[in-house]
Amino acid sequence: MVIESFMMKLKKLLNDIPDCQVKGSKDILVTGISANSKLIAPGNVFIAKRGKTFDGGQFISEAIQAGACAIITDLYNPSLKQVSQVIHPNISSIEGALAANYYRNPSQELFMVGVTGTNGKTTTSFIAKNLLDCFKGPCGLIGTIEYIVGDHRYQATHTTPDVNTNHKMLRDMLTYGCRSAVMEVTSHALDQGRVNQIDFDIAIFSNLTLDHLDYHGSMENYGRVKKILFDKLGKGKKKKATWAIVNQDSPWTPSMLMGCSENVLSYGIDTPADLNASDIRLGRHETRAKITYQGQNIDCYWPLVGRFNVYNCLAAMAVALTQNVPFELVSSYMSKVAFVRGRLQPVTNCLGRQIYVDFAHSDDALLNVLTTIKEIQTGSGRLIVVFGCGGDRERTKRPKMAEVCERFADFCLITSDNPRSEDPCKICEEIVAGFSSREAYQVEVDRKLAIQKAIEMSRPEDIVLIAGKGHETYQVFAHKTIEFDDCKVAADICKQLYFSTL
Repeated sequence: MVIESFMMKLKKLLNDIPDCQVKGSKDILVTGISANSKLIAPGNVFIAKRGKTFDGGQFISEAIQAGACAIITDLYNPSLKQVSQVIHPNISSIEGALAANYYRNPSQELFMVGVTGTNGKTTTSFIAKNLLDCFKGPCGLIGTIEYIVGDHRYQATHTTPDVNTNHKMLRDMLTYGCRSAVMEVTSHALDQGRVNQIDFDIAIFSNLTLDHLDYHGSMENYGRVKKILFDKLGKGKKKKATWAIVNQDSPWTPSMLMGCSENVLSYGIDTPADLNASDIRLGRHETRAKITYQGQNIDCYWPLVGRFNVYNCLAAMAVALTQNVPFELVSSYMSKVAFVRGRLQPVTNCLGRQIYVDFAHSDDALLNVLTTIKEIQTGSGRLIVVFGCGGDRERTKRPKMAEVCERFADFCLITSDNPRSEDPCKICEEIVAGFSSREAYQVEVDRKLAIQKAIEMSRPEDIVLIAGKGHETYQVFAHKTIEFDDCKVAADICKQLYFSTL
């Protein structure tokens, strides 16, 4: 990613950061900062923080050899005479401030929207970005699928990158003319300080369902971490009003708002809210609903399917409404939104089969997608589902995903997702434990073969859902990562089957 060059003296980088003790010159010129020794260039500052896996102190020598001019460390080393040393007792706590100082606090110049919750972050973020593009000028995006910086698009490596990369991209957005930015903010990112010193104008909460308990330990801890985004509102240096946009139908919303004194705009379907959807009509290619806001009722349409997307659309609409965009304009724009890659994405194919790819990789996300498909399915067609579960992730959801699929699907093919360091066969066994009937599923560990079997057994009136990986274009195993795009694989299989019948 190209970014304008910044240089500043070390003493300016450390400005307003307490408890720093400097051994060496403060007047050296800093050309960059990084916590990754492999990315250090001459004149950079190396942040030698301790992580859960690595201790940055082990890489100080490597950073110095690469040209580091200063080291941020929690332990002074008198033998390091060639670099300045900044000693701080808690390096992780100041990393965000260092990044903000170096990149000149870009979030204070941008209109910042943070989206958190278990499901719906990506779609909500894309729609909000498009609305802001239309009504507030160019908007950047940091999220699961991609990073959008001006006219430049980059494949995402993390939903929410490290704190230094975030501030760097925000500054880059300003360089390329952006006036606002939307960020997906994960619980891991909040817990690890990846959005520290980012000054949000709006925080959105979508929902909270079972996920990531391998990391957080309990739903209470998971919710507590999500709440950090709302605790940040109004605590930055911006002088303008900030907003909490919350899903009124979620039982976790009151805890998100506890202690929050900022403006609140709620949205919902089943519970009275500031922005409500009713008379929802779900179609195979679109959704229509009556949207109510401040006493006005407007019939609204968007080319996205499913009840869960109603929530995503309401959340995104709320962003524009907080900025005094007329309700009529916001509603009319919704007809222009497009589906998000890997989110109930239809697979164009020469067999004429109804095939969808979706990122659903938890029992609740799968429930939302399967419920949607059942609501839009017509006739006597069957629903065939291909899914697996990722390795090295929350294991308790594996049998629960099987239970959900057995309730809604006519047949399931259990396969690999991203097994990572785990044995794919063992993962499938843990999924299978959730089925009550042996007739409901078949195990095919090879994902390509599982997709092929699903398509081969399908009829034109059936629907095939390939769940779990969505937009991803790779598959991660213990010792290798291979190219794998569910949409492309499904389309190629259909092409092969079509030509084999000629």
